[in-house]
Amino acid sequence: MMTVALIIFLIMYVLMTALPSKKIPIVYSCVVLFLVLRILPLSAVPSAINWNVLLMIAGTGIVVEFFIDSRMPERIADLLLDKASNGMWITIFMALFAGAVSAFIDNVATVLMVAPVGLSICRKLKVNPVPMVLAIAVSSNLQGAATLVGDTTSILLGGYAGMTFNDFFWMNGRPGIFFAVELGAIATVPIMMFLFRDMKQPVQAEGKTEVTHYFPSFMLLGVIVLLILASFLPNKPELTNGLICCALAVITMIEDRIHRGSFDKCVEAVKAVDYNTLLLLIGLFLMIEGLTRAGVIDRLAEGLVKIGGDNRFLLFTLIVWGSVLISAFVDNIPYVATMLPVIEGLTRLTGGSPYLLYFGLLTGATLGGNITPIGASANIAATGILQKEGYTVEFKDFARIGLPFTLAAVLAGYLFIWFVWA
Repeated sequence: MMTVALIIFLIMYVLMTALPSKKIPIVYSCVVLFLVLRILPLSAVPSAINWNVLLMIAGTGIVVEFFIDSRMPERIADLLLDKASNGMWITIFMALFAGAVSAFIDNVATVLMVAPVGLSICRKLKVNPVPMVLAIAVSSNLQGAATLVGDTTSILLGGYAGMTFNDFFWMNGRPGIFFAVELGAIATVPIMMFLFRDMKQPVQAEGKTEVTHYFPSFMLLGVIVLLILASFLPNKPELTNGLICCALAVITMIEDRIHRGSFDKCVEAVKAVDYNTLLLLIGLFLMIEGLTRAGVIDRLAEGLVKIGGDNRFLLFTLIVWGSVLISAFVDNIPYVATMLPVIEGLTRLTGGSPYLLYFGLLTGATLGGNITPIGASANIAATGILQKEGYTVEFKDFARIGLPFTLAAVLAGYLFIWFVWA
């Protein structure tokens, strides 16, 4: 049964990579096979799904939709424009701004809100917008791993490892992955200074964007604050974080209904939730439960042990740089969802804390997507925006920015995590 389960899973992965637009029917076809072959018992389905992760993604997505609509991101971009002396620095500021936003907001949503601002700035400067928009995309991918709510992969790690919002900052008496990510972001600044060294056009802001409504900004801040406070609750229910995000989403919608006098924007916000990702995750949770019951996960862990033995540095290096390579071409959500239980099994076999490898996985998988234009959803969104504006992004154009950015950020995070968590 283990061999059959592994074959089905590998076929699923190949098909998902070859036919990215058909991911959901492919995954659910394999789930049905698992159920029919009794690899996954029907009774195990409800408990196999991480409902807390799904609720967090849905609730945060709704609040973010109202935040974008309020035009607060554009106002912040105007303030950055005031601080920039030339085109190079405004490109760097916009990239760092996108990164800071994506630490708390989904990467694709970040690109969708910040890239149009970048396009507007480039029109004023009369320069090619490709470098700035790509810098925004790769920077948003980097910072997504910084906090519990920054990216789907972070939410997956938090849900699987039982990590709180605070654990991403400080955990077991040591600095968490947040600091590894920020160190990586700092390491990319000289890279961007070199890449954009010819953009010396003087810049200045022309007026200020008016924020239409401040309540969504307070609600987004409320999500962060309440998740931090929930971190201190002892023996909290499993769904706590998800319910917090959904409760604030409902409050935001109620307030918007009162503010506008209609439900139109509420309907838009609910429709804007990334249901494809939610459905994909449900299917992946079920597949991984089936793989675990069939013994595949334990066998994969044993295979890694055979390669790395009890050498923690070699295992850590394999996890980080292997994840970078794989995530350059494969969606990092199914990859991380698959690898989390493998790492848990690996830790059982080798001993020690799993967090060294968990953080290494997240660093490599989150940043690996920056090597190619198809490696991350945010990159696809950015190249799509540029294509609508009449700019074609070739592989070499993306790699010119994404490759050095990735290498600098991953190396900084890799070294930090090893020396702090080894």
